[in-house]
Amino acid sequence: MKKKLVLIGNGMAGVNAIEQLLKLAPGKYEITVFGSEPHPNYNRILLSSVLAGDANIKDIVINDWSWYRENGITLHTGQTVTTIDTTKQVVISDKGTTVAYDELIIATGSLPFMLPLPGADKEGVIAFRDIKDCETMLETAKHYKRAVVIGGGLLGLEAARGLRNLNMEVSVVHIFKHLMERQLDETAARMLQEELESQGMQFLLEKHTDSILGGKRVTGVRFKDGSEVKADLVVMAVGIRPNIALAKESGVEINRGIVVGDYMETNVPHVYAVGECAEHRGVAYGLVAPLYEQGSELAKRLAGVPSAGYQGSVVSTKLKVSGVNVFSAGQFAGEPGTKSVRVQDDFDGIYKKIVIRDGKVVGAVLFGDTTEGSKLFAMIRNGEDVRGREKEILLGSQGGAKASGVEYAASMANEEIVCGCNGVSKGTIMNAIAEKGCTSVNDVKYCTKASGSCGGCKPLVADLLTVALGADGVTSVKEGICSCTLYSRDEVVDAIKRMKLTTSKEVMNVLEWKNPEGCSKCRPALNYYLGMIWPEEHEDEVESRAVNERNHGNIQKDSTYSVIPRIHGGVTTAEDLKKIADVAVKYNVQTVKITGAQRIGLYGIKKEDLPSVWQDLDMTSGFAYGKSLRAVKTCVGSTWCRFGTQDAMSMGIELEKRLERLSTPAKTKVAVSGCPRNCAEATIKDLGVVAIDGGWELYVGGNGGTDVRPAELLVKVKSEEEVIEWTLAYFQYYRENANYNERTSKWIERVGLESVKQALESEEERLALKERFEKSAGLTKDPWKEIIEKQHLSQTYESLVPQDAANIV
Repeated sequence: MKKKLVLIGNGMAGVNAIEQLLKLAPGKYEITVFGSEPHPNYNRILLSSVLAGDANIKDIVINDWSWYRENGITLHTGQTVTTIDTTKQVVISDKGTTVAYDELIIATGSLPFMLPLPGADKEGVIAFRDIKDCETMLETAKHYKRAVVIGGGLLGLEAARGLRNLNMEVSVVHIFKHLMERQLDETAARMLQEELESQGMQFLLEKHTDSILGGKRVTGVRFKDGSEVKADLVVMAVGIRPNIALAKESGVEINRGIVVGDYMETNVPHVYAVGECAEHRGVAYGLVAPLYEQGSELAKRLAGVPSAGYQGSVVSTKLKVSGVNVFSAGQFAGEPGTKSVRVQDDFDGIYKKIVIRDGKVVGAVLFGDTTEGSKLFAMIRNGEDVRGREKEILLGSQGGAKASGVEYAASMANEEIVCGCNGVSKGTIMNAIAEKGCTSVNDVKYCTKASGSCGGCKPLVADLLTVALGADGVTSVKEGICSCTLYSRDEVVDAIKRMKLTTSKEVMNVLEWKNPEGCSKCRPALNYYLGMIWPEEHEDEVESRAVNERNHGNIQKDSTYSVIPRIHGGVTTAEDLKKIADVAVKYNVQTVKITGAQRIGLYGIKKEDLPSVWQDLDMTSGFAYGKSLRAVKTCVGSTWCRFGTQDAMSMGIELEKRLERLSTPAKTKVAVSGCPRNCAEATIKDLGVVAIDGGWELYVGGNGGTDVRPAELLVKVKSEEEVIEWTLAYFQYYRENANYNERTSKWIERVGLESVKQALESEEERLALKERFEKSAGLTKDPWKEIIEKQHLSQTYESLVPQDAANIV
């Protein structure tokens, strides 16, 4: 029976924790979510984009209504939880909705701080915190012209930029002597102010607001020095405070925020807190990245996955403020015991500063050009020793030579963070490009969430795509797997895993296929993906296979069929040869041929004779018709050849027995050569094994067909066991990541050999891939033996094998 999990708060932090929990333990909880706003989960960071006209409300939704339905989540929008009974373990909303819980997450976020000024309750005085505030500003701009924003921090400047885009006259009031004092030093702040003034904003610095003027509606703002400014709209953006009232009334320990431990647990059993309302080790975070890190640890705790717990976060800010890129991290202001390196270019509007203490970068500020932000943040977070190259960090080894964005992206270490909002590293993005076929920024956002929050990292993501794919390989439009759907391969595979869909009909219904019956392109693909993901649960859909696969023979130009039994490694026995000869005589086979893959093919067999032919042969199918291993070609190797260094025949036979029958995205061919003379032509195969003195070389991605492509060296190994390990791991990685009908040669060209090497370099990951391959392979049977086991041969051929569908080719 599922446990009951209730989430109070439908914001970014809480729902992100649920997202991660669903991945770790998809069926463990019956989940209920309460949200005070009448909207699904949306990205609050992008409200400024809506205000600026760069996006609409729909664009900033993270999880739409269907996501809750698909994951079985009960969502109560427009309802605020007013009571938590921690004894009875129930919550009650202001609409009277009562829900019991086994585990409870409080993610009530924060509240905007409204200055307690005389007149602050007048019409036209608002915060900038949610969609309602955004809608108020949009409506006000239609009728009024003068706006005052109180607060010169990040949020205030974004509100001001949006109001300017709505053609309002905007004055920004700030209590400090320079803008964004928490993120920028005085030099960067001055440069930012000059840029914003050129955009039409006015700034009133070191001003203390005294009162809001007007009758029913605001007309102006008075300051403590007696000066005034006219206003039709006042936006307070002076900070936030954790929303802790509900927790306090429920007996949960609070300080500035809800006090939590390393697993986000409160002092009350079964009650957790996450996000801006939580206080961990005395710190309440207001940035997205730490909140997602908290959610990750909470999800592990609820899923029963061991972890070290949340240890706190090193924070950075990398955003686009009113069209200007800014970055800051760590102790950027400089303190006693620190030294700084600065670069300033007033002509191009660029300022860079790093702060160093004891040979380590402890802080940084970048203005105008933030391409090095991820690198600097990694240095700060990792405590990297930079002694002797302090100046090179900003100036470059050539005394100021500046790398292009693409050059910088290429030079980044894989562990460097690209998307600070969601904690996404370069390595994660490059893996997504290589393994999931991402070719656009939107693809990367879907697969990794990079660029999905503030959007400040989009240029860097685009540069990484260029590094991985080349300029011509980057696209802006994502195509579906066929004309029946707009969903890409990765979206379909993700939906199958996430919603545990086990039949093609389920996929088509849930993902709302345009053609409810599918087509000849998507039906075989869905059948493959389902079988690859759920080898035990999915029953092979014979009707979805292509004609040759369904008939277990290759149709020839005269409409007869060829039958090619398996001959492992090209090595056969007198007994098997006799079986083949007897079948050739009995069924009047027109042609018996030694094939190019070292097998014996029987050509000219009538369709109705196919079941009997396979029964009489009593041999494994060679799958000469299938998207699977066709054959393993071998030379005689050291068994007979004077040049042979290893036993190629034994290796070929072993590989073929391991690889046979299991479906792959496209047909695959393997060869084993007993020496570098390569008589088996191993270096133009999907996987080729070449014996060398003291070991073996494994080559991948070759093709000897119309589009000849030499294979590339994957790895050198010493033992036969390592050959098997690497081979099975490689093919499973190909099975899990290639597009349906994509040959390994095209796949390797698309993702790059290095990404495959990186994926297989860990022995732990190789063994896991090998285990998944062997599990799937262990569930396969020879297709004709399975049919014969289940049905009597007295039945007609039509009852054994479905008739050819006109649209399956």
